[in-house]
Amino acid sequence: MCSIAGMINCCGVYPEDNCCVETAYKMKEALRHRGPDQSGVYVTEKAALVHNRLAVIDVEKGTQPMISKSYGGEYVIVYNGELYNTKEVRDQLIAKGFSFRTDSDTEVVLKAYICWKENCVHKFNGIFAFAVWENDTERLFAARDRIGVKPFFYTVKGDRFIFASEIKGILQSPCVKAEVDTAGIAEIMLIGPGRTPGCGVFKDIEELPPACCGFFENGRFRSFKYWDVQDVPNEDTFEQTLEKTRFLVTDSIERQLVSDVPLCTFLSGGLDSSIISSVAASAYRRQGRELHTFSVEYRDNDKYFTPNKFQPDADDEYIEEMVRYLGCKHHKVVINTPQLVDSLFRAVDARDLPAFADVDGSMLLFCKEVKKHCTVALSGECADEIFGGYPWYRDKTIRETDGFPWSQSTAYRASLLKDDILSRIDPQRFVHNKYLSTVSEVKNHRIYSPLELRMREMTRLNLSWFMQTLLDRKDRMSMYSGLEVRVPFCDYRIVEYLYTVPWEFKDYKSREKGLLRKAVSDILPEKVVKRKKSPYPKTFDPAYTRAVSQLLKEVADDPSSPLLNIVKKESIEHLLTMSETVYWYGQLMADPQIMAYLLQVNYWLKKYRVSLV
Repeated sequence: MCSIAGMINCCGVYPEDNCCVETAYKMKEALRHRGPDQSGVYVTEKAALVHNRLAVIDVEKGTQPMISKSYGGEYVIVYNGELYNTKEVRDQLIAKGFSFRTDSDTEVVLKAYICWKENCVHKFNGIFAFAVWENDTERLFAARDRIGVKPFFYTVKGDRFIFASEIKGILQSPCVKAEVDTAGIAEIMLIGPGRTPGCGVFKDIEELPPACCGFFENGRFRSFKYWDVQDVPNEDTFEQTLEKTRFLVTDSIERQLVSDVPLCTFLSGGLDSSIISSVAASAYRRQGRELHTFSVEYRDNDKYFTPNKFQPDADDEYIEEMVRYLGCKHHKVVINTPQLVDSLFRAVDARDLPAFADVDGSMLLFCKEVKKHCTVALSGECADEIFGGYPWYRDKTIRETDGFPWSQSTAYRASLLKDDILSRIDPQRFVHNKYLSTVSEVKNHRIYSPLELRMREMTRLNLSWFMQTLLDRKDRMSMYSGLEVRVPFCDYRIVEYLYTVPWEFKDYKSREKGLLRKAVSDILPEKVVKRKKSPYPKTFDPAYTRAVSQLLKEVADDPSSPLLNIVKKESIEHLLTMSETVYWYGQLMADPQIMAYLLQVNYWLKKYRVSLV
């Protein structure tokens, strides 16, 4: 994985823009954490492309920006990602007369673009964000993978197009200001830590949505969607569905084991990470290698853990079961409370926005430790969205409620906002319109029963919103330490097929992810196959709550705190003393995490010198 960035000025370098090269190098340094192995800058009168490389495949030859001066012009690519069908695409290009000087997927992507132009994206199975500058025609092509695993932020300023893997890269440009308007505040306070698809929160900064690509030329950026899940009936039998599911899942995992540097898996003892670890361990045994696995834990959690509806048991016994079963080398990363509190602010640095509270922070700490051993990891994100694993898929009350199932706290969120902000926005309408826009994407209503239609809507909501929050988290928290994390369940073939599978199949034996459990039951211990869904672990240490409470009290008592420009002091004081529990974003953000999130908002406003406009 890598970082990419660039600036295109279709009118050429402005007289006052002598700092163009300087800005390019600032962008490179700002994003260096994503690619600590190699870096490069390409500059012409009208284009500057920037790259930092985390070397994974063809370490010696895959440097970027990569240039091809044949085939009728000069093409330059900056690419962030992994192509999992590199060989197939390369073979097609060789058959068309193309030759290759490297084994890297970067060269395959570049020459695929030269061959097929914008239609190249239909050839790719992978996670990617890339840009190709056509020096002769003076236009830029940009694309993002179907699921949105890799990020691509951009802004159009006059005749300039500025892009980067992370917002901090764009903010290096002197013509981009860290400004947030009312809509941006609403994103932070009413939607956060999620984001509206395509929204960069900062004024005038956008994100290329998943499965989109486009051209910047003549001062305009025109983008279009090149892929989507389809609302079509699935006529496969249950047995056929099991067979296809098993093939797609195992094939995706095996494809993503390709690496020229050390690779490991995350292992929580849950179904998803255990499937990935099992397939990986089998592949490694055939090669005479030992798989390394990693898990995260919190100091003294065994002392304070209390089973609840969302987290019925701890991970340890299931991890131990899997380690015995796989014969792998396991590493446990233990986080203490002071580390976790400090990580709240480092997580904002990584995300460039208020983050997912300690859910982000702990992941950042975890990835930092994993990076000491490996450069690539496989993780089980997104199976719950695709296979129906979350509680809201089965909670009839939540399922039938008109709104985002993981965030039904709009009224509480709005109660925190200052009156002058509330006078400019209708919170319920702001959130509900976004919900309605997403569920309206489900087509062919007449072919579905009411339950099947609702489950399609639920899947759309999860793919477009909740899953994107988790992918943001995984990319920024891992890449902050130069760790590449791959997500096999995000293979577009799995998403595409499972979206069409009837709910009654996914709900096999009335179990969350029942279809997936059945499809892989012979490669896991029975104990793990039967384990109830358990979320990403969090600390139960009361010292954490005390720590964030004290820090938030200090923020509220400081009249200069920027948080007080958007949040009422009395609302913070109520949060610090209230006895009722509020869930801010899914089951992982309750009262301590709300406090932590507000601390992150305050830090973000101060650190990024955000102007409210």
